[in-house]
Formats: sequence, structure tokens, C-alpha cells
Amino acid sequence: MRSFFLLLFILVIACKTTPEPKVDIKTKPVFGVIEKNAMVVSAREEASKIGKEILQKGGNVFDAMVATEMALAVSYPYAGNLGGGGFMVYRKANGETGAIDYREKAPGAAFKDMYLDENGDPIPEKSQLGAMAVGVPGTIAGIFEVHKKFGTLPIKELLTPVVELANNGYIITEKQQKRLDHYRALFIETNRDTILYAKTYKALDTVKNPMLAKTLQRIIENGRDEFYKGETAKEMVNYIQSLGGIITMEDLSKYEAKWREPVKFTYKDLNIISMSPPSSGGVCLAQIMKMIEPYELSIYGHNSLKSIQVITEAERRAYADRSFYLGDPDFVKIPIDTLISESYLSERMKDFNPKKATLSSDLNYGSIPGYESSETTHYSIIDQFGNAISVTTTLNGAYGSKLYVPELGFFLNNEMDDFSAKPGTPNMFGLLGAEANSIAPEKRMLSSMTPTLVEKDGKLWMSVGTPGGSTIITSVLQTILNVKEYGMTMQDAVNAPRFHHQWLPDVVVFEPNSFDKKILDSLRTKGYKTNEEESRVIGKVDGILVLPDGSLEGGADKRGDDTAVGF
Repeated sequence: MRSFFLLLFILVIACKTTPEPKVDIKTKPVFGVIEKNAMVVSAREEASKIGKEILQKGGNVFDAMVATEMALAVSYPYAGNLGGGGFMVYRKANGETGAIDYREKAPGAAFKDMYLDENGDPIPEKSQLGAMAVGVPGTIAGIFEVHKKFGTLPIKELLTPVVELANNGYIITEKQQKRLDHYRALFIETNRDTILYAKTYKALDTVKNPMLAKTLQRIIENGRDEFYKGETAKEMVNYIQSLGGIITMEDLSKYEAKWREPVKFTYKDLNIISMSPPSSGGVCLAQIMKMIEPYELSIYGHNSLKSIQVITEAERRAYADRSFYLGDPDFVKIPIDTLISESYLSERMKDFNPKKATLSSDLNYGSIPGYESSETTHYSIIDQFGNAISVTTTLNGAYGSKLYVPELGFFLNNEMDDFSAKPGTPNMFGLLGAEANSIAPEKRMLSSMTPTLVEKDGKLWMSVGTPGGSTIITSVLQTILNVKEYGMTMQDAVNAPRFHHQWLPDVVVFEPNSFDKKILDSLRTKGYKTNEEESRVIGKVDGILVLPDGSLEGGADKRGDDTAVGF
């Protein structure tokens, strides 16, 4: 297979008769892990392996989801979680598609102005750190709901390997060591005491979490009610309230995951299936892809001046709409059909001038008549039966609210910061929100998570997603385009340099030392503000591509410890 692609690549290059501009072209495409039957790609090798082992036992993609999700909670506490939430998009082998929303909710005692001071200004630390930042967690409800509907193996068989991982421990990587060092003081300050992850760790140390193992064992024995009504629930609520939080036992007992209809749209010969609100991912992805569809990106070239400009302008307009129209669909009416319609989006791009940048200050949300975190984690799985899932799950910030329940062994989220504490004021990711995303009891906060599946010619073609807060949508977008428009392998598509624009602040962020300086100069000449100084990671994409012969290529992002395994 590799030799075939290499030969094809050489033939294409050899057939070119006109000289091309000098660009950085690899002479040999880089492939990810290629396997015939099944593939799991996640942020940690331990989680990917446990997911694969479940598939090898005869479990399906939904069984593997339960095990992988919980294995990430053990080995990747930065974002893997019991105390957070997420979204899953699925496509069964028979073509049936769907989505589940296990996003966190505001507690019953939450109210619109709860994070404002006496002058009506936001108090960011109140919605980002400690007990008041915590939303009602949805992860355990999510995995049990998926298992009830689609699972084939018993919960005990799925979670026992995860309990063993927590008891036996996992190896700290260099990247994990740096993150733990960075947040150690904040862990102690927030919890008013030391915790398991406030200890000093070095790369290759083993971390054992027996309290989390006990929590998981109780969940095996008592089911989802253990987390929402049982001993685990009581311990969690007592700890949150002891530090000034407002979540109650009633909040937990009332929580339900919800099945949603995914956002579906076409891009050329592709069918895209992505997450619907309260995720903004699917709607924004649809808007951007429909706006750029008329442009010949494949001719412009990867990360060329023209490609960057067209994509940036489409992103600018989609994020402006996001800020005004999107929120929890159970609380606000969202005009999705209009927002992703060709007529509306062609009108949105009418004022695009290729000679100069559109200023975000001159651009508002679109007019319709009558009318999120960088510390997330993603995994993609395709099983031996042809079923596929794309799952993004999070605590929001790194280690969430930094609040860690010692007797339970896990961190709690700070998802309340994803609401608009004050409409028109940015959250921790610089994202603005309006009334549609204001705080209300039992409301789900808006998210940027974009778990996505792609069909080509009516068949499964790709599972893709990423962490990255506000950069999630643009990272998923560029990865799909890298394969579709620029002919990259899954691994090359995942590894390729990325850029990001989100309307406000009006700046295009580029991965440092990854883009042609002449192109950046040309963009600035046209009026674009660029930022290449911040060494932030723009997404850590995990994806799976179905190759022409039916085998699977897993692409795990080099920016993290992400790992693809299969059989």
C-alpha cells in the first residue's frame, strides 16, 4: 500500500509540465499506523491499547468507547475525566448516524449574573477556579447511555482493565511532567491542601491512583446511579460544598445525557456529520466549509497566501455568527437551517475582498429575518464491523477547575466559564457570547467541540476531532481539507502546520516557525494582524482515514503523546 501511494505520488510529480513555485514538498508521504480491521487513536497509549483490546475481545466501537473514555480519565487527568462531559457522533456500518450530548449543565442554584462584581463586571477566577466553577458532570451518564443503547459486552468486562490501570499505575511522560510542574502551586491553593497530582513527578515515574480505582469499582457494581445518587455522589457534593460550591444531590440525580440529531452537510463529494448544539462545532464547520467551497483551494496550494486568506475570512464570519446565535437548543431557538444554507453563506462572503482584510470591527453577525477549551481531549475509533465514532470530552481548562476530590481520585470541570458571564465579554479562550449562551439553571453551556465523521461516495471515509478550545473547529477543518484538497495522508494531514482566526480578537494565530515568512508579510500588507509569537498548540488532532483498499490509517498528532493502535 505504501509503495503504491509513493509510486502514484512520483508519477503525478513527473507528469507536471509547467514549473511550479518553489514550495516545501515532501518527497515521500508519511503514513500513520495502518491496520486492516480496526483502529483506536487517542491522547494516551494506555487508553488506545485498552480500547483495542476490547475490540479484539469481540466488543464493538461503543464498548471500546466506554473503556477508552475511562482509561483516559486514569492516564490523562489533564482532560480525560469522570468529572466533566463531552459529545459523541456515530455512524453504524449500515449508514445510520446519530449523536449524544453529555455536556455538563449549570446547577439549579445558578443564575445569570453569578460571576459579576458589584460594578457588573466579570470575575474570571470565580468561573475558572475552584468549587463555583463546576458544572454538573455528564461523562458517566454519557457512557452508560451509549452502553445501554449499543453496548454488547458487560460493563464489568469493559471497566475492569481500567481499574487495573488505576491500581497498577501509568507512566508519566515528559509533557505530563511539565504540565504538572506548571500547575502544582495552583492545585494546592485551590484545594487548600496537597493532592495526588501536587507531588513532584519526573518523566518515567509511575502514578498509581487507588482511590480512582475504588470509585470505578463501585461504578461497576452499582451502575450510573453510583455517580449520581450513591456514595460517590455524596462524597463529591460534600467536597464541592465544603469549598463554597452550589452543586447539590438533586442536581446530580436530575442529570440526563441527551441523544441529538447531528449537523449534516455536503462539501463537494463529501458528506460531513458533525456535532449539533450545544456544541458550536458542527454549525461553524458547516458555515466555513460552505463559504470556501466555491474557491479552488487545491489549485491555490496548501497554506498558500490565497488559501489562508479565503479560510481566514470564512472563519471570521462563522465565529461572528457563533457569538450571537448559538447556545443550548433546549433553551434558545437556533436557526441552524438558515445559518448553514448556501444563500445565507454566499451573502456572508459577498464583501470579501482578496486585496485586503475584512476588519472584524466592521463585521457583525449575519442578519437573519425574524430572528469553548484548549485542554480538551479527543479519540476516534473504527471497529472491525464497520462502525465508527468520533468523541471529544473535556474538563474545559487544564485539570478543569483544579478542584480534586481526594477520596474519589478525580478532578472536577470548570465548564461554567463557557457560559457568557456577561454578554459581550470574552471567556478564557477569548470567545464572546450573547444572550443565547447566558447562564440559567440546568442549561448546557456552549462548546467548540467538533467530533466529526466524513463519508465519501456514501461510504465511511474519516473519523476526526481534536482538543483546542476555540481552535478545535479550525483544526478539524484544516485536517479534512489537507486530505481532501491537498491529497495528504492522515498522518501528514494531522501533523501539518495550522493557523486560526475567530473573529475577535482580530488576529490570525500561526504555529511558530511553520509558515513562509513571505506569505506572512503579504498578509500583513493586506491588513491582516498576525501572531506567530505565542507557542500555543493549535489542536492535537486524532483521526482515522479509510484507505482505498478498506484498510485504516490512524493519524496521531505529534504535538502530544497521542497514539494510534489497531489490528
